[in-house]
Amino acid sequence: MEVAPLAVSLGDPAGIGAEVIAKSWARRASDGLPSFFAVGDVGAFERARHGPIELIAEPNQADAAFDRALPVIHVADSTVPPGSVDLVGARNAFDALELAVGLARSGAASGLVTGPVSKARLYSVGFVHPGQTEFIAERCGVSPELIAMMLAGPTLRVVPVTTHIPISEVAGALTIDAIVNKGRAAIRGLQRQFGIEQPRVAVAGLNPHAGEQGQLGREEIDIIVPAIERLRDEGYAVSGPHAADMMFHEIRRSRYDLALCMYHDQALIPLKTLHFNDGINMTLGLPIVRTSPDHGTAFDIAGQDRADPGAMIAAIRTAGECVRRLAAA
Repeated sequence: MEVAPLAVSLGDPAGIGAEVIAKSWARRASDGLPSFFAVGDVGAFERARHGPIELIAEPNQADAAFDRALPVIHVADSTVPPGSVDLVGARNAFDALELAVGLARSGAASGLVTGPVSKARLYSVGFVHPGQTEFIAERCGVSPELIAMMLAGPTLRVVPVTTHIPISEVAGALTIDAIVNKGRAAIRGLQRQFGIEQPRVAVAGLNPHAGEQGQLGREEIDIIVPAIERLRDEGYAVSGPHAADMMFHEIRRSRYDLALCMYHDQALIPLKTLHFNDGINMTLGLPIVRTSPDHGTAFDIAGQDRADPGAMIAAIRTAGECVRRLAAA
C-alpha cells in the first residue's frame, strides 16, 4: 500500500538529532524502516557525516531520493556547532517543528517523528507550551486534555495523567475527568493505531500501597476508583488502583497492555529503566501519527559519534507501522 513518506523534524541542531536521524537512514534496510525525510538545517546533517544527503523541495520527492541519500527539506542555516546551546539553534528547531507539523497535517507527510529539543531554550524564543506534545496538539486543533502522551518500549507502555508539573502540585491536579480523559484517549489510540481490540489498562495508585484503604491518602478512594468505575461503565477493560511499586515487574507487565500512571516519574522511571535505548514517545488522540525518541538532546555527546540511534529507529518504525495500519483500516 502506497503512503506518503514520514516527516522527521531535526530538533535542536546542536544536539544529537542529526546524528541519530542520519544513522537511522543508514540502517533503513537492515531495520526495515519506511521512507522518510528530515526537516531542519542541512548543515547539521553534513556535520553528522553519516551517509549522503539530498536536498528536496517537496515531500513527494523523498521516495525517489530515499534509496541513495537522506532526503532533507532545509530550514534556515543555524551555523551552531555540536554541543553549543544557543538561541539560534532553538529558533531553528522551532521552525523545523512548525514546518514538519504542517506537512503532516496537510497529508503531504503520512506522519510525524520529532527530534529532541531543549525546552528551556525554546521558551527563550517564544515557545509557550510545556513540550512538543502540547504544541502539536494545538496545531492539530485538539485540546491537551483529550490527548495522551504514551511512552512505549518492547515490553511496556505507560501514560502519565499529569506530566510536566511540580510533584507538589500532582495531587491537586488529579481529577476524575482528567483520569477518564487520559484513559479514554489511550485506549482509543491503542485500538486505532495498534489494532488492539480490547486494551487492558492497569491504573496506578498515587500513594504508597495505593493508599492502604485511605490510611495513606484518600486520592484513590475519592478520585482514582470513581474514574476506573466510569471507564469500566464505558466497556473498557480497566483494573486498579494498583500499588505502583508492584506494577512493573515482568509477570505483572504481561497482564496489561498499558499502565495509566498518575504523574511523570511514576511512568517514566520504569519505562526508561527498561527501554532507555529503544523507548519512544507517542501522542495518542491526534488526527495524525506522531512519535519521537524518548531521550533528550544529549548536548554533552553531540558531535562525538557516540549517540545510539535505537530510539529514533524505533520511533520511525512505529510511526510507519501505525500509518500503514490506519491506511489499511
